[in-house]
Amino acid sequence: MQRIRHALISVNLVLALACAPIAPAIAASPEPAKGENGMVVTAQRLATQAGVDVLKKGGNAVDAAVAVGYALAVTYPTAGNIGGGGFMTIRFKDGKTTFLDFRERAPLAATKTMYLDKDGNPVKGASLDGYLAVGVPGSVAGFEYAREKYGTLQRADLMAPAIRLAGDGFTLEQGDAASLAGGAERLAKDPAAAAIFLKPDGKPFGVGEKLVQPNLAATLSTISDKGADAFYKGGIADAIVAASSGKGGILAKADFEQYKVRELAPVTCNYRGYEIVSSPPPSSGGVIICEILNVLEGYPLSYLGPGSADTAHLMIEAMRYAYVDRNSALGDPDFVQNPVSKLLDKNYAAEIRAKIDPFRAGVSKDLMPKGFGESKETTHYSIIDKDGNAVAVTYTLNGSFGAGVVADGTGILLNNEMDDFTQKPGVPNLYGLVQGEANAIQPKKTPLSSMSPTVIAKDGKPFMVIGSPGGSRIITITLEAIINVIDHGMNIQEAIDAPRIHHQWLPDTVYVEQDGLSPDTLKLLAGMGYKLDVAEEGETWGKAAGILIGGRSLGEIRKGGGARYNGAIDSRATAGEALGY
Repeated sequence: MQRIRHALISVNLVLALACAPIAPAIAASPEPAKGENGMVVTAQRLATQAGVDVLKKGGNAVDAAVAVGYALAVTYPTAGNIGGGGFMTIRFKDGKTTFLDFRERAPLAATKTMYLDKDGNPVKGASLDGYLAVGVPGSVAGFEYAREKYGTLQRADLMAPAIRLAGDGFTLEQGDAASLAGGAERLAKDPAAAAIFLKPDGKPFGVGEKLVQPNLAATLSTISDKGADAFYKGGIADAIVAASSGKGGILAKADFEQYKVRELAPVTCNYRGYEIVSSPPPSSGGVIICEILNVLEGYPLSYLGPGSADTAHLMIEAMRYAYVDRNSALGDPDFVQNPVSKLLDKNYAAEIRAKIDPFRAGVSKDLMPKGFGESKETTHYSIIDKDGNAVAVTYTLNGSFGAGVVADGTGILLNNEMDDFTQKPGVPNLYGLVQGEANAIQPKKTPLSSMSPTVIAKDGKPFMVIGSPGGSRIITITLEAIINVIDHGMNIQEAIDAPRIHHQWLPDTVYVEQDGLSPDTLKLLAGMGYKLDVAEEGETWGKAAGILIGGRSLGEIRKGGGARYNGAIDSRATAGEALGY
């Protein structure tokens, strides 16, 4: 029976691709948020409100993205930041697109072997904890670049909500308190961080209590008054450098003074008639999403159905081949010649399909490249305005609460982004990614990322805005949301809430979210030779944020009867909100 079922993949290919997507049978999700003039979806409700307020005042989607970014730095300290960095993908109302890279950079004093001991082995925790783990932050430069070039409102107007939330404080709800409790042990190790995020008795703030951050309010006010130079050329940089110098770090004032935002062309590809616009290197996200989609485009996923053994098998193998390319070939474009055109080529995808055994699992070690020896606490937000300008932003401190350190007097949590580099080829990082020489540490270099802020268009009009946190799983989380909408007919909320699977080449393991696959499907996959790792109860991946334009699902869009904007925040994001108007 199993051979017969797999044979149907090729026999029914032409017929299946013509079929309408099959409605899935998944656990009930709440209805997507609806709006006719704009939509903001973030991982924290107060940041969402700040974005909507900007849209209501006449600001565009870029203005709202800047306001949200600063607000999250106050209300979502586990990942929201001005001490980290990120990416912004923009699709304008006229169909033009661009991409802003404001990721962290390696300090000028960084070296290829800075996290290795005398025997050449990684020093445990050196790239994760404390000031030696900190890359040069880019968020402030990124937000100001975006506002000056593509926004319409004044900096003070966009920063006012964050300054107010930091200075006056905000009352914690369940999701906020849970996040602080989860980071309490880490934050307690740094006196400056503990003074902000823990009570005098050392316990985290609880539900109904207020988190007030006066130092951060003062820092934000200074940036509001003086612009990005206040962060990169003034007293804020001096304070961070002084803390770094006194506590084992290598940051210098020149690192801040030389920081520049890069504006790049996004990665684009076409999947079943939909234009995917996503992140280029130094992110692997857009390239690898497109590579996987190119492979899967040759299979009738709609016919095979969500959660089937056939669909899972094909997705896993496409992920396996794409992640070996990700981990071995991609890096900062200023330092590495990235083979983007090859990886996006439909013919290359056909070559991969020809290598996939329809009956058996692949073997990752057989794909080891010649010469080969990110955080779950990133955050993503999606925004669209009344004119159809769409913005997808993913930014991060890397690990939860970053390096767990705050420079005295600044209120700024700093990133531990240096762990995203290859410390030593063949050695896994925080997310188990085994990477190569292309991502080795060099001064002023940006580490390879999985962040995938993505905007999708259909027939010249915006169709979907999507992205997620999740470390190395960002790519597959975003990918699966896209497939769930386009191939499986789910509405935007169902597509984001649906359980997930993940494979990243090494380790050669299929990770399955709880209830991600049925027991029968798991048994079939095990019989094909897969090693399966099913998540324990309560363990979830990512907090995706998405918007679908023209209806809550593809079926509703085709009927022409849906709300203009339909927003969804992952049900895993207990503090988040999708809000339209």
